[in-house]
Formats: sequence, structure tokens, C-alpha cells
Amino acid sequence: MIRIVIADDQALVRSGMRLVLEAESDFRVVGEATTGSEAVDEVVRHAPDVAVIDVRMPEMDGLEATRRIQQRAPRTQVVVVTTFHLDEYVLGALRAGAVGFLLKDAAPETLADAVRTAAAGESLLSPAVTRRLIEHFIVQPQPDPELAGRLEELTERERDVMRLVARGMTNAEIAADLYLGEGTVKSHLTSILAKLGARNRAQLVVAAYEGGMVRVGERLTPEDPGAAGARD
Repeated sequence: MIRIVIADDQALVRSGMRLVLEAESDFRVVGEATTGSEAVDEVVRHAPDVAVIDVRMPEMDGLEATRRIQQRAPRTQVVVVTTFHLDEYVLGALRAGAVGFLLKDAAPETLADAVRTAAAGESLLSPAVTRRLIEHFIVQPQPDPELAGRLEELTERERDVMRLVARGMTNAEIAADLYLGEGTVKSHLTSILAKLGARNRAQLVVAAYEGGMVRVGERLTPEDPGAAGARD
């Protein structure tokens, strides 16, 4: 059973989400909140698997709520839901530890899939939000030198794996691309997360772009380290 807390300042939105989620036999909504501070309290009280949090709420926004949840209940995965395609909090919430974003106009099955994905420890970004995330680096293309230095400390294979994570590939897809077992890919990811001090795949995507490992418009070619045909 996947246990969920919903936080949104609009009662109709909360009710709609609860109806969608509780229609799934493996979901149980254990708490609701109308503000960011209430969201943190509900998560601490119920220790849910997933918290679905509105990005803009009274008292405390979704970014700060996410940050506090990661401090006080690090096992809870946070999915931030927003009405705004251009929300300025996207990068901040990902850095704070959210596993991904969904837009409120997403289909009901997309919300359910997102909760399952988050509960499994994976990251999810809606296509529209991903485009906005990448476009951020078009106007701010200079890599962070400190982060770039930490990326250089990764092994060659870890860098291969991270490049493919940054392109949205699953563990199975990365394993097939690099001719590795999925267990080996998971081991590399565990090492990368530890070395970079990152919480999840979403933060690895941000780090890959901010550190200059992956650039906007770049495409894999057969000569690239992460391209098909690369082997251990």
C-alpha cells in the first residue's frame, strides 16, 4: 500500500486528487494540508511514501516545504504539482529534493503513475516542465565551476551513466545502451548520488546541465562515450 499526503490550498483540487488516487487499490491518502507548513506537519505525523504538494501555497511555498520535508522525513518522496508552465520554482524545488513536477491539467492516470514512480524511488518530470528546465540553461549556459570539478571526479563509466540519466533514460534503457546489467547501473547510480550529495535522479539531471556535462541541443553520436556500442 502506497501512503500519500496531499497539500493544496484549494479544496476542490484536494478533493479531486483524493478521488483519483483512492480509486487505485494500492493507494491510501493518509493526510491533507492547505498550507506549506501544514504539509510538513502532516508528512512528519504520517510518514507517507509520497507527498503531492502544490507549488504555491499560503504561509510556506512548495519549495520550502519540500526542503523541510527532506530534512525531517527524508524517506518521503515529493511530487510537486503546479498550474504554471513557467513557474520560477521548478529548479529550486528540484534542488530541494522533489523527485519531479506535474502540471495540474495532467490526465488522472498520469497523477497515479507519478505517485507510483515516486514511491519506487524514480524521478518524474512532465514533458512541458522538462522543456522549461532545459530552456533555463539556454539563457544561463555557463557551467558552475565547483560542480564541474565534482563531476570530473566521477569515473568514466559513472559519467556515461549520468549523461544518459540526464537524457531521461530508465535504468533498463541505460543498461541496454551501455551493455551493462541493471544491477550494475543501480550500483553506479548509488555511487554517483553519494559523490555529488544528490538525493535523486531529478537532482542529477540538474547537476548534469549546471555542471556542463550535458548541453542544450546536444545529441548522442556513435563517438560519444554514452552512445550505443560503448562497452565496459
